[in-house]
Amino acid sequence: MARITLDYTPAIHQTAGIARLTRELVRALLALESPHQISLFVMGRPAPSVPIANLINTRHLPLRVSRWSDRWLYRLWFRARLAVPVQLFAGTCDLYHATDFVLPPLRAGTRSVLTVHDLSFERDPESAPPRLLPFLRRIVPDSVRRATHVIADSAATARDLETLYGTPAHKISVVYSGVDQRFSPYRDTLYMQRRRSYVLRRYGIGDQPFVLTVGTLQRRKNHLRLVQAFAHVCHSGRCPEVQLVIAGGKGWLYDEVLEAVHQLGLRERVRFVGYVEDDDLPHLYRAASVFAFPSLYEGFGLPPLEAMASGVPVVASNVSSLPEVVGDAGALVDPLDVSALAEALEQALCDEAWRARCMARGLERAAHFTWQRAAEQVLGLYESVLSQNPAR
Repeated sequence: MARITLDYTPAIHQTAGIARLTRELVRALLALESPHQISLFVMGRPAPSVPIANLINTRHLPLRVSRWSDRWLYRLWFRARLAVPVQLFAGTCDLYHATDFVLPPLRAGTRSVLTVHDLSFERDPESAPPRLLPFLRRIVPDSVRRATHVIADSAATARDLETLYGTPAHKISVVYSGVDQRFSPYRDTLYMQRRRSYVLRRYGIGDQPFVLTVGTLQRRKNHLRLVQAFAHVCHSGRCPEVQLVIAGGKGWLYDEVLEAVHQLGLRERVRFVGYVEDDDLPHLYRAASVFAFPSLYEGFGLPPLEAMASGVPVVASNVSSLPEVVGDAGALVDPLDVSALAEALEQALCDEAWRARCMARGLERAAHFTWQRAAEQVLGLYESVLSQNPAR
């Protein structure tokens, strides 16, 4: 029996996609039979409002929480350059799975798995906060080099690792994320009706049809061109009542999006609803008429997958990993072409035959992405890495 430690820090301290990916992977790993002892490690004590037990599952897992936050530990490891092994905080392990780009120092002989979700800071450096960019460009390639094996969220990210960092292909495995069963088509039950009404009221959306996008407001998500395309849709007259709902926290360089909404006269048509609670998100997807995701770069793209599983037509970019996710189940457009994006949105809103085909194909495609499959792959990787000669 091997001792495996998985970094659960993003699941506790973050709210966006990586947090949900980490939580879902752990839930799926718990459902599998394994001869190994898996424990979780969190850097920094969570806020009192965060129920750790509710986030990881009802089954007990050993959990170690460090008094030191990830920020302070990163300063210790990467600014002061003190090679204090993570086991001093996380406990002894034979394999350490770093789930969020950065591999800490390890004791000699410890094998490691590193998850790299994307290389957006390399492909689109302007989208990264300037003070964070030098850290990422120094630490992530070094982490990739030191890791025994690397998990990439998509084939696109795997290619980036090979191209930008020279990582050998045999050192990388692609593990697609799954989609939780909570994301399913709308069923006209009394509970669904009440929950839908509650969610729409809570986020101030109203009863009009709406285009939904989910993601932190940052330049990489391409919200600016989405707003511009939405303005074309509004001015065409074909969709007079439609709204645009933008769900996500305020990230880096979002002011230009807010300014565009005002300049284009869309203040009454665009809703910025902020971060949406996990329990509300499935109902928000189901209530949407169209899901739009014109991102300039994605390591995987979980939101369009969740939208497809919810029975919602999808319009997404034709770049990076998104064709791997959406395939032929939605409209894929050039994210730099505002006119093409506007045309795709109009078709998704107005062409009932296309909508029906898209919804059916989306449900079929989403069914291929399961957390059980992802967890089985990860557990298989653990076995493979444990069989390798220990790192020195």
